[in-house]
Amino acid sequence: MNRKERLEAFKKIDIYPVTCQELSEGRSNLEVLDAVLAGGAKIIQLREKDWDKKKIFELAVEFRKRTLAQKAILIINDHLDIALAAEADGVHLGQDDLPISAARKIAPDIILGASSHSLEEALKAEKDGADYVNIGPIFPTKTKKKLTRFIGPEAIAEISPKIGIPFTVMGGINQDNIQDVLKKGANRIAMVTGITRATDIADIVRKLRGIILS
Repeated sequence: MNRKERLEAFKKIDIYPVTCQELSEGRSNLEVLDAVLAGGAKIIQLREKDWDKKKIFELAVEFRKRTLAQKAILIINDHLDIALAAEADGVHLGQDDLPISAARKIAPDIILGASSHSLEEALKAEKDGADYVNIGPIFPTKTKKKLTRFIGPEAIAEISPKIGIPFTVMGGINQDNIQDVLKKGANRIAMVTGITRATDIADIVRKLRGIILS
């Protein structure tokens, strides 16, 4: 897919699973990937903050094969070089990663996502060329061990009307509180442990998609 096709596919996503093998109840990332695809997810982000890049790349190559087979979008967290080398559809960059403007010069044809924790950060990401922003963390989350500030569902209603690009939300969202973010206007829900720690991952993905799309 070219960038335009990738963006059109991205706009249609609902649940946005994100990996973390440490928080997957003993299952590998590939097992999680197969399960979320079986549940109907059309996107996944490969995210392993503490792994070396060679290991992430090798896994990204296998993720690419399996996501292509299911016509699902593959986003790599943090590492633009790995995203390009593995021919992923996009990369998600945090505030301390390569700036969006620099990434766009290197990678004009892939989706660029940016983490934002405030309206100011979201607007800057859009100005710099991001294709989407993530708003969060909404609730306390086990994937942000050192973070103590959570912006709450109200931030979705504050930020989303003021940006002109798609947005996702993330951070401590699960089946019990997903309605709180949907009511504030979110419809692309990124989730780690709400999916990876489920007893039946494919089933929870189907249920979450049903809630989002209802």
